[in-house]
Amino acid sequence: MLKQGIVEHISARHVGRLLDEADLKPHLSQYWLTPPKDDAEFDEKVRDICQTYLSAIERSKLGERTVCSDEMTGIQALERKEPDLPIQPGHVQRREFEYIRHGTQSLITSFDVVSGKVLCPAVGETRTETDYANHIGRVIATDPKASKWHLICDCLNTHQSESLVRLVADDEGIAPIRSG
Repeated sequence: MLKQGIVEHISARHVGRLLDEADLKPHLSQYWLTPPKDDAEFDEKVRDICQTYLSAIERSKLGERTVCSDEMTGIQALERKEPDLPIQPGHVQRREFEYIRHGTQSLITSFDVVSGKVLCPAVGETRTETDYANHIGRVIATDPKASKWHLICDCLNTHQSESLVRLVADDEGIAPIRSG
């Protein structure tokens, strides 16, 4: 209102009353994700994933393992410039605003659906096809006696890479297709 020349002066309290009266909350925001185009097989895919989770215990009795895996990329490695100040009665915790950046890291890990244990967590500088395939190789190596592995992951490019497909095919005893 000041910028448009509607008023010469307005108090913060009055702005607050106007926002309250109009039921506007500019300090709040909400995110949304525009879903990709309609997928005719979406319901079937959801049922398949849910069934994979629900049947994990029964399959484990047959020596099969079910793990879900994912990664967090771009985790900031930060260090506060100064230590926090001791908390005092009647005051909130005080923390230095400035920090020192030590780059970013990527976390890749898998979760055993039946036991609830985290398998082979890895923190590294990169999140590449090779990083993810190596992670899955380490997961499979945790139980060489497993009769089969059920890997649940999202559709990230590294989760569908050629090196991962070759690793899984090799573990399943599927001969590679030779071209040319």
